[in-house]
Amino acid sequence: MINKRQTSVNIEKLKAELTALNARGLAQVEVDEIIQFAKMYQVYEAAQNEVATKLENLDAEFQLNYNHNPIHHMDGRMKSPESLVGKMQKKGLERTVKTLTDNVFDIAGLRVITNYIDDIYTIERLLTHQSDVTVLKRKGYVETPKASGYRSLHLVVTVPVFLSTGVVDTPVEIQIRTVGMDMWASLEHKLRYKTDDDRAEEHAQQLERYAGELFDIERNLQAIHQDL
Repeated sequence: MINKRQTSVNIEKLKAELTALNARGLAQVEVDEIIQFAKMYQVYEAAQNEVATKLENLDAEFQLNYNHNPIHHMDGRMKSPESLVGKMQKKGLERTVKTLTDNVFDIAGLRVITNYIDDIYTIERLLTHQSDVTVLKRKGYVETPKASGYRSLHLVVTVPVFLSTGVVDTPVEIQIRTVGMDMWASLEHKLRYKTDDDRAEEHAQQLERYAGELFDIERNLQAIHQDL
């Protein structure tokens, strides 16, 4: 079900990445800190895999009961050390593992692409009703989109990760949106990096308009699906 899942953390690779950041003056991290970062990554990756497995199981059960898969596909990602350092700098945070985990909640992430609009809320309900899943944050941009036209449901949930040293409740960010919303978001993301193009503003206005039209089309397609 999940299309792309981050490979297991490799301490040597992470050490090389952080050493490169040190050389560029973006971070000053000692070897013991590198090991702590690696351990942190392993915990967050485990949490990401835990949520992905839950979603895969829920999707399979829903298909068995209702002959419909709410999930079209999923993508997983872990923020790179460079991205995390940049985020901490932007927030003016001390560059330590504890500060990072106390203030940044999208270290591990999943993007869940659904077939229909109602499936977004089905996935949310099925996942968040599980006893070991706790919702930390919820931002609903489906019915109330951003000014750009962006639509999606954003959740930050925690799940328990069982380690040899004990249980660690770990956050995972989940973005849930339809195939159409994801196609739109990918194009809008590309447009954001074309700000020097004279056509960017024109296209931004078009995308904002198309977002509403696309939402109407998806609601109509959903109505046909429900009628069948």
